[in-house]
Amino acid sequence: MNLSVIDLVVIAGYLLGTLGLGFYISKQASKDMNAYFLAGNKIPWWALGVSNASGMFDITGTMWLVSMCFVYGLKSAWLPWIWPIFNQIFLMVYLSIWLRRSNVMTGAQWLETRFGKGKSAELCQLIVVIFALISAIGFIAYAFKGIGKFAAIFFPWEVSPDIYALVIFTITTLYVIKGGMYSVVFTEVLQFIIMTIAAIAVGIIAMNLVTPSQIESATPLGWSSITFGWELNLNWEGLIDSVNSKIHNDGFELFGLMIMMMLFKGTLFSMAGPVPNYDMQRILATKSPKEAAKMSGLVSLVMFLPRYMMVAGLTVLALVYMGPEIQSQGADFDFEQILPYAINNFVPVGLTGLLIAGLLAAFMSTFAASVNAAPVYFVNDIYKRYFRPHADKKTYVKVSYFVSFTMVAIGIALGLILGSINDIMQWIFGALFGGYAAANLLKWHWWRFNAYGYFWGMIAGLLCSLFLPLLMSDVHPLMAFPVLLGLSLTGCVAGTLLTPPEDEDVLCDFYRQVRPWGAWGPIRKKVMADDPHFKRDDSAGRDVANILVGVAWQISLVVLPIYLVIRDWDGVATALLIAVITMWFLKRNWLDKLKD
Repeated sequence: MNLSVIDLVVIAGYLLGTLGLGFYISKQASKDMNAYFLAGNKIPWWALGVSNASGMFDITGTMWLVSMCFVYGLKSAWLPWIWPIFNQIFLMVYLSIWLRRSNVMTGAQWLETRFGKGKSAELCQLIVVIFALISAIGFIAYAFKGIGKFAAIFFPWEVSPDIYALVIFTITTLYVIKGGMYSVVFTEVLQFIIMTIAAIAVGIIAMNLVTPSQIESATPLGWSSITFGWELNLNWEGLIDSVNSKIHNDGFELFGLMIMMMLFKGTLFSMAGPVPNYDMQRILATKSPKEAAKMSGLVSLVMFLPRYMMVAGLTVLALVYMGPEIQSQGADFDFEQILPYAINNFVPVGLTGLLIAGLLAAFMSTFAASVNAAPVYFVNDIYKRYFRPHADKKTYVKVSYFVSFTMVAIGIALGLILGSINDIMQWIFGALFGGYAAANLLKWHWWRFNAYGYFWGMIAGLLCSLFLPLLMSDVHPLMAFPVLLGLSLTGCVAGTLLTPPEDEDVLCDFYRQVRPWGAWGPIRKKVMADDPHFKRDDSAGRDVANILVGVAWQISLVVLPIYLVIRDWDGVATALLIAVITMWFLKRNWLDKLKD
């Protein structure tokens, strides 16, 4: 595609503006590690929430969502549960508050508040640092694969997608590494505004160019229904035959079973708390526990309408106008290319530049957040602790530059090896994060769980997830989750029961500060005996109710823009009604009762 001069000017202006803003803000970021990684806990919660939403509005994930919406229709609204997207509800309701009460800089450092100090606690911190770096490298590879595929469609030079990805990575890496958390947050707020304008415009264009009858003619029976049974029962034969092959390759023919597995894995994973990435970093960067909860709630509120306006708009344009071309390509068609193909064919001059700039912004947000979040684990928990505990503040920032560059290089190498976005996404969310769940769930909810149990549970989960693609190459990562969970849980329980419990003073301090609910009976009694005025957290029942209502609220926000674009007015009315009722409930039962 040959972009117009106007489009190229818009894209170039955006990229130069982002770089300029990043370098301008960098003076604030280079003061010390707290300023570099957490912006000194001075950024407003709403800016962190928009930044977090922008980081999740990534180009690679959007390409995947468009391909899923194309194939599965309204039922694709359930598929982000594989991440799981509803972990934001758990964070909003109670986990952000628990985490922020620790007043630490990293997830590894947080473990000191739970397990104290000593050899076992150091092993825990080491394994969390390793997990943080490996998961960040996986995200970098995921972003690399997506941005290369996207850029190759639009830019006029005859070079490979990987070359495009390298150039864009270089530009983004410069402002992220130089500017730290300040740069990431403020550029992401700008990026989110651009992305929202472009996304809503795409939805409006689709509504003007495509009629409901055209969508109905281009899709199989059941495509526009969010409900599902045990089997998927979407037959594309005669419309686009290769879609049936994709459904088979995705492993989603037994759709009900897959959704049940996503819910099972997602619930355990969400209760474990955020993995050590940009999500956790933004929680720790808020001013207070109450603001951390509000920040997590804002993510769902602002993200879904613009993102799914774009997803639905590009999907229906591709269905109606590209269906015959896709059918003619047969099994050779790459469904991950639907997003760039639709932009190429249907978005007008000027808006194309804005949309590409917005999608580049989305990519840069995700990439920036991943690159900025992980180095702090190495610098703070390895380099500072074991090598140079008394170095000056700027030395630690410079070491973080080196770690960031190294991570990016390894992530690029991994992206060059792996074949598709879906391969990387399934591995990260289905396998790698699956090995994280058991140990991190128990650390919140079981007083007897100790540092050795955490270490061996994480080791078992991490090793299994790394070798899973080799040992179980024909098994969907999601279906392998019970195996991962069982092995990791075995490591947790064995490591805990074969070693002494943690010091009671450490456990009492943790319980007194965080006040988690769960199996804390002996510790709770000791704390209350020492302080009769101590108030335990009795909100578990309310939290469960808020989570159930919050998940319904989140699903209504996902399907509302899709129903709007396809002009299913009954669906719009139903989704809007559910959204209003659930928001009212959450206002009364969650927001009004938030405490630090």
